[in-house]
Amino acid sequence: MANLTVVTGFLLMGFSSTWELQVLHAILFLLIYLVALMGNLLIFTLISLDGKLHTPMYFFLKNLSFLDLCLVSVTVPKSIANSLSNTYNISFWGCASQLFLMMLLVGSEHFLLTVMSHDRYVAICQPLHYENIMNSETCVKMAALCWLTGGLFGVLYTANTFTLPFCGSKEIPQFFCDVPALLRISCSDSHLAVDVIMVLGFSLGIFCSIYITISYSHIISTVLKIPTKESRSKAFSTCLPHLIVFMFFITTGVIAYLMPPQESYPGLDLLFSMFYTVVPPVLNPVIYSLRNKDMKNALRKFIAWKYFSRGLIPKLLP
Repeated sequence: MANLTVVTGFLLMGFSSTWELQVLHAILFLLIYLVALMGNLLIFTLISLDGKLHTPMYFFLKNLSFLDLCLVSVTVPKSIANSLSNTYNISFWGCASQLFLMMLLVGSEHFLLTVMSHDRYVAICQPLHYENIMNSETCVKMAALCWLTGGLFGVLYTANTFTLPFCGSKEIPQFFCDVPALLRISCSDSHLAVDVIMVLGFSLGIFCSIYITISYSHIISTVLKIPTKESRSKAFSTCLPHLIVFMFFITTGVIAYLMPPQESYPGLDLLFSMFYTVVPPVLNPVIYSLRNKDMKNALRKFIAWKYFSRGLIPKLLP
């Protein structure tokens, strides 16, 4: 009987069989990767260096930037290398590692976005109790719980997916190792354990979505009661981007995972997978920085400090 012991590797799906289009894909993905890399590194660095940004909101944003940096690094560089080398091989353990990291990072980001909504709810709806509720110890515990929960799902998904027999085609209909794609090439019609984990993950996703919806309902109601337009604008500028990111992230991920195998199309699968693995790491730095005055001020100080340290401009501030 064929089982996973005879499987030494898989073939990832390419975006095109034409060499010119493969090079175009590699260039496009390289640009996307560099934008995501620089954007998230910049946010991580600014928050780390600027003492004024050492608050719960920016602590969670720093975690989000690190998650996005890791998430885009798990899949995109491998896809670029495959396109340029015209080989799409990935080893069994390489595929298992990629799946584990993907589940860890995607799961952690999902829970972290939920925690960020809780932070904004307390800050806007219970401002007098904010410092007591969202103290440093609580924030660290919340972030750690997000990472640990994501890691747990990573272990469960990876262990149960790779205990399935793969005795047919080894070509994964995806540009990275993902659960739905691996299930499609498994020669086992029964994968109850994976289905149970999916149901558990989907249930937690629904809970998080409901919690975020309720949190933002209270936030919007409270913000609309704020008398000054400037204060309302500031509150919305920190909340609406987070809500947009979450809806985009969770919607595309749910569609990708709940789409029946018989109704899946490789082109759509690639598109949806890009939406929840590649696009958020690129958009998050833009969404969270462009309309954020604190981040803009931190960036100005960082640039001024870099120039001053090199002796290119006189010191402007004491």
